[in-house]
Amino acid sequence: MAIKLVALDLDGTTINNNREISRRNREAMTKAAEQGVNIVIATGRPLDALPKDVFEIEAIRYALTSNGASITDIRENTTFYENCIPREAVHAAVDLLRQYDYVLETFVGGTAYIEEWYYRQVEETRECFRDVEYILKTRNPVNDLYAFMLEHDTRLENINVNFENLDEKPAMYEKLLKLPQATITSSFDHNLEIGGATTSKAQALRQMGSLLGISRDEMMAVGDSPNDMAMLREAGTAVAVGNAKDEVKAIADYIAPSNHEDGVADAIEKLVLNQI
Repeated sequence: MAIKLVALDLDGTTINNNREISRRNREAMTKAAEQGVNIVIATGRPLDALPKDVFEIEAIRYALTSNGASITDIRENTTFYENCIPREAVHAAVDLLRQYDYVLETFVGGTAYIEEWYYRQVEETRECFRDVEYILKTRNPVNDLYAFMLEHDTRLENINVNFENLDEKPAMYEKLLKLPQATITSSFDHNLEIGGATTSKAQALRQMGSLLGISRDEMMAVGDSPNDMAMLREAGTAVAVGNAKDEVKAIADYIAPSNHEDGVADAIEKLVLNQI
């Protein structure tokens, strides 16, 4: 069955190591869109943290953001689907995380927020175990992030827990799994992400299929990280880029070249354009 929708993870998948969407990837998306294929971004990033490349590519109309907590028509600048963390889970997460000293972030209304003290520290020292420029460009400082989360407890798309010491991640993962009405996943080695009980890129992809009248067999998904796995299982054709985690590759129908070797373009050219 011909593929009518291509869902693309961003970081580590569509974006190369220079933090850009390559010319070849852009051209492949454009050719597919010209032939009626829907190109959809599916990312853990909130809407405001999408790179400008996404908005420059006319082939891209829809963005599934915050691991599927929100779907936006970026041409119309309209968010028409939300699947936020239930209030009970927000309060339980705050009670748990107050006991620790991790760098936290939360996404509300498509915007990422972080503790002001940490933001200022990164701004002044230019030092961080994460990408300094990305934090300063995409995170908004607030004075008390816990109070902020409780104040917006019905609108949280995601809570991000970041680990400088990765040895602490497994134990916290087990604790987070006990939160009520929550899903725990990860986009990068250094983080764990709390979403709603039914929040996932897969659930958002089902919503897109219903909206566009496209079956799962007509979908292809491309990713690299654990938070992409549900989406890859949902799509009829699952693609992992060459730099993907082993567990992601294990469920893929096709393994494309790495994100820095135009893996997205390779998959579209071989599995989409050749089938039209």
